[in-house]
Amino acid sequence: MPTNKSFKRFPSAQEDAHTSSKCVQTPQTASASYKLSYMDTEFIMRDELRPVRLQMELMKPEILQQEHGIKATVVVFGGSRVPDEDTAKQRLTEAEKMIESDPENALYRKKLTAAKRILAKSHYYEEARKLGHILSAICHEKTGCGLVVITGGGPGIMEAANRGAYEAGAKTMGLNIVLPHEQSPNPYVTPELTFQFHYFSIRKMHFLMRAQALIAFPGGFGTLDELFETLTLIQTKKIKPIPVLLFGRQFWEKLINFDFLVEEGVIGHNDLDIFQFVDTAEDAGRIIFEYFNRDDAGIEG
Repeated sequence: MPTNKSFKRFPSAQEDAHTSSKCVQTPQTASASYKLSYMDTEFIMRDELRPVRLQMELMKPEILQQEHGIKATVVVFGGSRVPDEDTAKQRLTEAEKMIESDPENALYRKKLTAAKRILAKSHYYEEARKLGHILSAICHEKTGCGLVVITGGGPGIMEAANRGAYEAGAKTMGLNIVLPHEQSPNPYVTPELTFQFHYFSIRKMHFLMRAQALIAFPGGFGTLDELFETLTLIQTKKIKPIPVLLFGRQFWEKLINFDFLVEEGVIGHNDLDIFQFVDTAEDAGRIIFEYFNRDDAGIEG
């Protein structure tokens, strides 16, 4: 008689690994060639196995997100060097002390100028924190809303957005990447949704696979790379359009002359409709929820 009891004809990988570990030690079994391929770290690290590692890096976060029920995300990009106001003030004080010790030092003068500019941008930290809180708090109150704030998991603006979601009692995700610096994820990312990547390309795929909106705060090369990748994918219709919000009109219009690109004919006038500027967390949240609540938003239940 059929039963609901599951039956496995073949042993699992874990079972075979356990069995293999009990084999008698001989010159043959001690050889690296005898190791099970999936237990052989040195083999997996070989250059020839790069396609396998790419696939693993794609699959691990995907499977774990499915297991945790992550279906829709809001991506927040922004500078890792834009801290909260208190930290920015402290760094400015340190830069001023350096100048006092050596007023003619050109490097110190540059650091002082940068510290002043960072302090002027530190309010974006609080706005990102507020936005993370708004998105997460409203979703907690609304049945069926599963938006999860996702960032690169690092400091600065990323930390702020994760922090706002964390303070609202919500899950929040971070996609860290191995770098010589800024290695550790910030403390506000949900531990089981903290991922580490080797490949930038796979990491950027995961940013967009469930994205319902993207907000780019002021930032550097990394922020620009991630932003323009998204704009290009929407422009070329490789992904469906989502709200792309550039937070801080003054910063972005000074940084990039979008109208010049249109005048030069290298982008179309309609390409300017791919994104819009916002200056407050409240406006960003309103735009995102208006899109999210559309019938054709494409969110799976």
